[in-house]
Amino acid sequence: MKHLLKTAMLGLALSTTLQAPTLRAAEPVATVANQGQLAAGPKSEVTWKNVPTQTLTAGDVTFAYRELGQHHGGTPVVMLTHLAAVLDNWDPRIIDGIAAQHHVIAFDNRGIGASSGSPSSSVEEMAADAITFIKAKGFQKVDLLGFSLGGMVAQEIVLKEPPLVRKMVLAGTGPAGGEGISTVAGVTVYDMARGFFTGQDAKQFLFFTRTPGGIEAGKAFLARLKERTENRDTEISVSAFMAQLEALRVWGKKAPADLSVVQQPVLVVNGDQDRMVPTVNTHDLARRLPNSQLVIYPDAGHGGVFQFHADFVRSTLEFLAR
Repeated sequence: MKHLLKTAMLGLALSTTLQAPTLRAAEPVATVANQGQLAAGPKSEVTWKNVPTQTLTAGDVTFAYRELGQHHGGTPVVMLTHLAAVLDNWDPRIIDGIAAQHHVIAFDNRGIGASSGSPSSSVEEMAADAITFIKAKGFQKVDLLGFSLGGMVAQEIVLKEPPLVRKMVLAGTGPAGGEGISTVAGVTVYDMARGFFTGQDAKQFLFFTRTPGGIEAGKAFLARLKERTENRDTEISVSAFMAQLEALRVWGKKAPADLSVVQQPVLVVNGDQDRMVPTVNTHDLARRLPNSQLVIYPDAGHGGVFQFHADFVRSTLEFLAR
């Protein structure tokens, strides 16, 4: 789907539906030098809702990122996020839950949120930029947790630089050439319109089922995204969103990769009713990755990991500990 909706419609829908509503105007991104000024104070617990945003310049890009749990040491967990997402779209329960035992880093890729540069229009370019960020942080080996588009980026990272990756968690995602991936744009824009005309966040439709359980889980998830009220990230631009849609279209048309070469342990997770990246792709990934573990949540859609966040955190921590 090449043109979808006119840019004006996308901008209007994007600003009202894809981002969680901000409770106050976005404030400047913190640098490493001033991060202490943004912390809640020496006696306050640092969590995802108040951890400072920092910046790191690598090559021609200044990346915005946040990290928690550095004191744990060990292999860092690098979070790779979904279509149209910035730092504030990560579920605080997932980030805080994993950071309770691990060093966790989430970042805005090139041209996304508060990171500089022109947004990449291919998954391969996104992976190359992610590798640049990871190496600039000084990490020699990482665990990857990729959700949706982020899970596709994770696959490219491990294929490009296998020694860099220890383990992967792939949620709500699929392989190159997977069923329905090239038409993610159509589903996304349709649900953006549904959200706009019903006064709801599009993620209520995109991520969750329309059953009572799914609807309530969606409301709870969207409420959690509002918990951070200070120093929120910059919302994604329409041009970056369009670049990501093009990357998904091309990824969906791409010839399947040989995933049998991926020897790292992989936890593959999804809901049983994913409309964005059909759940059949999750089963396909699990079959094609030789060292995989599969988790499918019932009555759950693309955002099954958010609906079942407590179980997802538990499963992820157990997986990373093995």
